[in-house]
Amino acid sequence: MNTTTEVLLVDDNPADLDLIREVLARMGHAARIHSVMDGAQAIAFLRHQGKFSDMPAPDFVLLDLNLPCKDGRAVLAEVKTDPVLRKVPITIFSTSGAEQDILSSYQLGANCYVSKPGNLNDFIAVVSSLGEFWLGCARLPRKED
Repeated sequence: MNTTTEVLLVDDNPADLDLIREVLARMGHAARIHSVMDGAQAIAFLRHQGKFSDMPAPDFVLLDLNLPCKDGRAVLAEVKTDPVLRKVPITIFSTSGAEQDILSSYQLGANCYVSKPGNLNDFIAVVSSLGEFWLGCARLPRKED
């Protein structure tokens, strides 16, 4: 049985992607981190389409809301209405702290909503907490072997 957690990061900020990847990698959990920079790529990754045809199905997704091509809201709505994909836990990780974004994300089926902190130390602390919860504590749905 595969015990490595497949994580998909969806964010259009390369610095955020690099920092999230680094923080999660340092945590010591068996995780393989994949990333895409827009919503259309996220859907292609999740559906194993095109250049993502050989990629593993993610066990967990960390999704930004404000993305090019297809925003995070549209990605979330599409995933959570798909009978095959909807079981994948999705945490929204966005700079937006707007109540409407939080409410609509939960209405669309987000499993968690976390606002990105503005300073480096808080950002690292929040990503560490997310990693510890989703990779260390939470029981994630696994694919059939």
